[in-house]
Amino acid sequence: MTKDDAIKKVRELLPDARYEHTLRVAETAVTLAKQYGADQEKAELAGILHDIAKYFPEDELYRTISSHPEIPNVFLNYHSSIWHAPVGAVYVQEQLGLLDLDIYNAITYHTTGRAGMSLLEKIIFLADYIEPGRDHPGVEPVRKLANKSLDQAVSLALVNTINYLIERYSPVFPDTIAAYNDLIRTTGKLLKQKA
Repeated sequence: MTKDDAIKKVRELLPDARYEHTLRVAETAVTLAKQYGADQEKAELAGILHDIAKYFPEDELYRTISSHPEIPNVFLNYHSSIWHAPVGAVYVQEQLGLLDLDIYNAITYHTTGRAGMSLLEKIIFLADYIEPGRDHPGVEPVRKLANKSLDQAVSLALVNTINYLIERYSPVFPDTIAAYNDLIRTTGKLLKQKA
């Protein structure tokens, strides 16, 4: 699948604002890939495709998760706003024929993270969080850290996400907690010094 094919497909499936977000994520992902030595073409493609299923009807997302054993059914116990990630990965694989496992995982875990994230997974997770159109509370310190340490930036993004959910008495997806626990072992002391 070429970049142009991917852009054409997401242009068909996404409204204007989400399409523009997607292009910014792809651009941010390429910047991070250059900085941290990842495959820039994969980063760009994963960035373009990460939200491909964002506007699929909720019942379609539910059916896809229910009928694909490779997607843990635990997703269905959490807010439907995260369902598009694993469904998008399956869609890219089945409908677009993109069989790259690293891109598949980067799309699957771009909203939740997970323990043992690959370099590409971290890049897409972070690019989605810090792309220039994002203006949520706490994004600026994460952007600054992204220029110095990928792991520290991802850790801080996870801290912010978990805090956001806890403040709203919302459940936190288990993979998000696992991603935080995995990364904080090596980044916690450094983040604490910067706080």
